[in-house]
Amino acid sequence: MRIDVLTIFPSMFAPILGESIIKRAQLAGKAQIHIHDIRDYTLDKHRKVDDRPYGGGSGMVMTPQPVFSCAEAVLKKTKSMKSRRRVLLLSPRGRSLKQRDFKSLARTKHLVLICGHYEGVDERVAEHLADEEVSIGDYVLTGGELPAMVVIDAVVRLLPGVLGNKDSAQSETFEGSRLEYPQYTRPAEFRGKKVPAVLRTGDHRKIAEWRDKESLKITKKRRPDLLKEVK
Repeated sequence: MRIDVLTIFPSMFAPILGESIIKRAQLAGKAQIHIHDIRDYTLDKHRKVDDRPYGGGSGMVMTPQPVFSCAEAVLKKTKSMKSRRRVLLLSPRGRSLKQRDFKSLARTKHLVLICGHYEGVDERVAEHLADEEVSIGDYVLTGGELPAMVVIDAVVRLLPGVLGNKDSAQSETFEGSRLEYPQYTRPAEFRGKKVPAVLRTGDHRKIAEWRDKESLKITKKRRPDLLKEVK
């Protein structure tokens, strides 16, 4: 998979791209991630990428020209991936992404992420460039950079061959509309707190039943809305 990120703060991505699973995915050739500085494409001699909003109001709005020019340079270079490409604008007003969305995105060949900033992005970017506006939750961040990092992490780990254990992604939280069951490791007793006895029996059927029961109990307590979604 190829991922292109359009941003005015490219240096923010170095830490996450150079660590852990995302780093290993790139080294293994599972993911190619390219960061593009939108300021490199502005026609303004001061590298300005924002302006005052028409109609008045607080803050500044990202202008369409540098965003379109940056995106068009990327799209021209990747024309062969057009049929399996998604262009997403990270925005607090966008649709909140769910685990099923990341699974769908992981099946694409090319993902373009546009990071908004300031008071917002000129509406023509959302209407005529992006396929969709998306968010990672009902809250407002300074810009789209952190959400883009979340999208990259959530998608890359789902690519075939990225996780060490092929079953890992299938038993995680939000798979099957439930939260994950409790996990324990050594020692069997720590400060007087013991690991549930069933997990030490070696009986895979009983362990599976316990995990299913605990998963349902935690979901009912913390996120009952997930159970309503599957009815």
